[in-house]
Amino acid sequence: MEQHQINEILAACDKRRDERRSFLRAAGGATAAVAGAGLLAACDKTYPTPAPFPTPTPSPTSSATTDADVLNFALNLEYLEAQFYSYAAFGVGLNSNLLTGTGAQGPVAGGSRVPFSDPLVANYAREIARDEIAHVAFLRSALGSSAVAQPAIDISVSPTSAFSNAARAAGLITASTDSFNPYASDENFLLGAFIFEDVGVTAYKGASVLITNKTFLEAAAGILAAEAYHAGLVRTVLYRKGLTTPSLISATESISNARDSLDGGSDLDQGVAPSGSGASLKSNIVPTDGSSVAYSRSAGQVLNIVYLNKAAATGGGFFPSGVNGTIRTSAASG
Repeated sequence: MEQHQINEILAACDKRRDERRSFLRAAGGATAAVAGAGLLAACDKTYPTPAPFPTPTPSPTSSATTDADVLNFALNLEYLEAQFYSYAAFGVGLNSNLLTGTGAQGPVAGGSRVPFSDPLVANYAREIARDEIAHVAFLRSALGSSAVAQPAIDISVSPTSAFSNAARAAGLITASTDSFNPYASDENFLLGAFIFEDVGVTAYKGASVLITNKTFLEAAAGILAAEAYHAGLVRTVLYRKGLTTPSLISATESISNARDSLDGGSDLDQGVAPSGSGASLKSNIVPTDGSSVAYSRSAGQVLNIVYLNKAAATGGGFFPSGVNGTIRTSAASG
């Protein structure tokens, strides 16, 4: 699509945004701008205008951690997810007006539109992409001038990329010269999404105890619910496709084991089948404990996974230079 066409679409969406004064509808308009003319109708989707956010307050659990720190940590993760889904669904990344803020703004390495063959997967990809872009805009609006900029993000497909290293750790590829391309097919896209979605759910649940302001907590709970829907959707489609291609079910267990190996000694992560292989097709769409309660990860554990590092580190993996904000060091998991 030509740049002037994109600009025209963006201008039309901005006009409707100003007329209706709906923040989330404006985020939908930004999504349509990057998606192309076929998604211009998304500008007409209206959302309730969120109540004004209060000034972030310190968390009593840590004198050095504020609600804004926690939301900025979440914003880094949303940048990663939004860029991945936006490229996969629409072939372009986030608009530049969604990338600025405090800290060093970084580029996105990689990203490509997936040649979807299954209309269902394509539709889901577009829906999740719109949600993730809206999450970025929503958190930036809540944080105002304290919102962090997008850090450098690696969603490329070279043999040394974060996706390839994650796939290698999971045993999906073996040789150092092999690469994993989440944009190559419906199935690869779903596995790439599986890497992120479960981590996002556990991250928001783990962060909930750090947020003291009820308005921020409600917002975070709403995003957690959306991420849980996304994760369940991705897990369901992988399981369904795994009924005819059992290796997909085995791959989810391999990715799960790789995440578990990074975030500490606990064994909480789960694939889409309890047995972890294609031989048993009993579903495990909702990963929970014995009380059917979803589990949590600390910020340090989440960073272990996205940095692809067991040690205390301030960058690596999908965030080569680390995340922006005060919460940026992964846990020493041994």
